[in-house]
Amino acid sequence: MTSANTVSATRLIPAPADQIFDLLADPGRHPEIDGSGTVVASRSRGERRLKLGDVFGMDMRMGVAYRTRCVVVEFVEDRLIAWQVRAPAPLNKVFTGRIWRYELQPTDGGTMVTETWDISSEALPARALVRATMAGSTRVSMERTLARIESVLAAKAS
Repeated sequence: MTSANTVSATRLIPAPADQIFDLLADPGRHPEIDGSGTVVASRSRGERRLKLGDVFGMDMRMGVAYRTRCVVVEFVEDRLIAWQVRAPAPLNKVFTGRIWRYELQPTDGGTMVTETWDISSEALPARALVRATMAGSTRVSMERTLARIESVLAAKAS
């Protein structure tokens, strides 16, 4: 699915929704599943289970190193988790606000997982630029992320 401000990728992952959700709700595991190659490390130490309103950070690299601050803005146990990336000042005036959302729907053979990149809350000065320059590569990265989630869970099962 794609709209003016969202890009989504969907994959049937042959694992129960609770296992997938547990992986997504642990920010320490995000570098392991990131398909973009930009998530370097979690700034959370040890295992951590996210909940609505939680704040977590990531060390990132896209050409240059930077940090993100994320806030969990949507949460339904085993079905939906989303976080909004918030940039520090002064970048919050230009690049901030995108939401990463994961929706899980149990089905025959596993769980249908939809990852969505939602820039409808992105700071206005950057929204058009972000959409024009990142939408295509973001879809590819999301497809890789979903494949990595499947691989991580398959390795755990064996």
